[in-house]
Amino acid sequence: MLSSVLIANRGEIAVRVIKTARRLGLRTIAVYSEADAGAMHVRMADEAYAIGPAPARDSYLVIDKIIAVARQAGAEAIHPGYGFLSERAEFADACAEAGIVFVGPPASAIRAMGLKDGAKTLMQKAGVPVVPGYHGAMQDPKFLKEKAYEIGYPVLIKAVAGGGGKGMKKVEKLVDFDEALASAQREAASSFGDPRVLIEKYVQSPRHIEIQVFGDIQGNVVHLFERDCSLQRRHQKVIEEAPAPDMPPAMREAMGRAAVEAAKAVGYVGAGTVEFIADGSNGLQPDKFYFMEMNTRLQVEHPVTEAITGQDLVEWQLRVASGERLPLLQDELQIHGHAVEARLYAEDPEKGFLPSTGTLHRLSFGDGEGVRVDTGVQEGAEVSPFYDPMIAKVIAFGETRDEALDRLGQALGGTVVAGPRTNLAFLKALTEAPGFRSGHFDTGFIDRNLEALGAVPRPADPETIRLAALKLLEGISGDLQWRAETRSSEPASPWGVSDGFQLGAPRRVAMPLIVDGERVQVDLVWTAPRAGAAGPSGVRVVFGGGESSSLHDHGDVGAEPTFTPTRDGLFVVRNGRQTDVRRFDPFDVDLDHLDGGGAVKAPMHGKVVAVLVEPGQQVAKGDRIAVIEAMKMEHTLVAPSDGTVTAVMVVAGDQVGEGAAVATIEAAAEQAA
Repeated sequence: MLSSVLIANRGEIAVRVIKTARRLGLRTIAVYSEADAGAMHVRMADEAYAIGPAPARDSYLVIDKIIAVARQAGAEAIHPGYGFLSERAEFADACAEAGIVFVGPPASAIRAMGLKDGAKTLMQKAGVPVVPGYHGAMQDPKFLKEKAYEIGYPVLIKAVAGGGGKGMKKVEKLVDFDEALASAQREAASSFGDPRVLIEKYVQSPRHIEIQVFGDIQGNVVHLFERDCSLQRRHQKVIEEAPAPDMPPAMREAMGRAAVEAAKAVGYVGAGTVEFIADGSNGLQPDKFYFMEMNTRLQVEHPVTEAITGQDLVEWQLRVASGERLPLLQDELQIHGHAVEARLYAEDPEKGFLPSTGTLHRLSFGDGEGVRVDTGVQEGAEVSPFYDPMIAKVIAFGETRDEALDRLGQALGGTVVAGPRTNLAFLKALTEAPGFRSGHFDTGFIDRNLEALGAVPRPADPETIRLAALKLLEGISGDLQWRAETRSSEPASPWGVSDGFQLGAPRRVAMPLIVDGERVQVDLVWTAPRAGAAGPSGVRVVFGGGESSSLHDHGDVGAEPTFTPTRDGLFVVRNGRQTDVRRFDPFDVDLDHLDGGGAVKAPMHGKVVAVLVEPGQQVAKGDRIAVIEAMKMEHTLVAPSDGTVTAVMVVAGDQVGEGAAVATIEAAAEQAA
């Protein structure tokens, strides 16, 4: 067995590797950027070394820095995790040149499977079915557009060196091809340093099913069955499960055999995943699946495979890297039960899943039988704009699929995150969605059901606002009570009584609030309080056609709310949905945001990759103004109305903060006036 391992990664996967490595007795070595100096993986490792500034290109992606630290620390092996350098053949080569064991496949296998066009050609030669499309070297936009027309719409544009949905665009019709191609190429160049793409036929009613494979240096290759990753958004996985619902045994055998042949074709060693797209229009069938790509690393969703096989895949990786044979052969592997994993992200489903950053003021996870949580952050940590915004993976195991989904829903229901916006309520809704529960879903399920899943703009919940007002009033009353006690020697004054009494008028007081950035007013109505009662006893909060008189008096069925104090208000989390409620201060007005006018503002911290307008240009509502890259994805800013661009404040390459003005547009109505 190896004696020491450096984890060339961060966050949840670094923590995951450290846990198994330490259980096996290995000395663990972490690396970290300036942004991660206080991170969980840094504190857990036996040793930790700084490797540079926050941007990954200056730290986690610099091969020379990683190798230098490994030599300094005397690391026998390097585990790349996933993302970053995990699928870079030159990193595997650098490890070999330095005499350090790379916990992963040989560089030749990474190269063979790293470029989608070459991988598909190789798979065709190996007899593995592939999706119809163009996988050649020609990259002229006009030529690619012609190929898309020949293949027939809809098509997928995919980055040759891509993965994780980056550089991937679905194109429904010819007129949208040019814009989608340019965007895919920009994302591919930014994420992988390679703008090349391929064109594939878009499979109708697609199911994304992948096979976990493992090989050792003795030539043994096995598969550990399948995972269904069809619940996706923008080609990024949201919920994964194993085994795949309604998978016919004949298809499991055929896909497993094809995956093993794919691995053998490149001399694969270690953990890998062969991804297939299956035509689910008439149910899963053994002759209706196609090779998409092979991920030459451990996958984010590996815990569901661990749950149904009872195996620790990181332990398998370390044992294989030590030269040992695979712990089990094919006929010794069996499926037991069902497992489901949900990816908890710092993002706002109600605003197009925009990434969200900030301090995790509160973070606690639901538990229960069969529940596992993999995370790399803790309460008080920062979700920064520099890395993937995943907070945790919540995994649930059960004897049946329904039991696993029930346990996952319960765990999500017991999870509280306050600070950045999250997809927690959205994930909970997915676990309860009838189509998903019945197994009738494909990769388009989420896009077709956004409104039912709560992933559309919604007004703040009135009951949440009423409960927040009560909680704020409780704090105000407590402060008044404290002040009264400190002045107990002073004569009693009728003006010091906080019961809302007013001469000649009902005991009704307006309470102005700022709710999710919007001005809101609630009414406080006092009833006769009990003698000597402190706090908001005897107060009703009236708002939105309803009222509350107790912090435990919910107007509808729902989970107990949690309140996290801020400098001037509260984060209220109820049913997984966060509401930011603050006391309105007329002397603390944000003049920059008082009147948005025609300002087009950055929705998050990011880098401007394209400015598509200039001053004086006429635009229509919805026209593209600029493109910002944040957390590895592109986000397009559009015109809020018809009008004229009066100013452009940025150029390509600029870094902008959340809320920064990118351009201003004078609305056509204002011009007419």
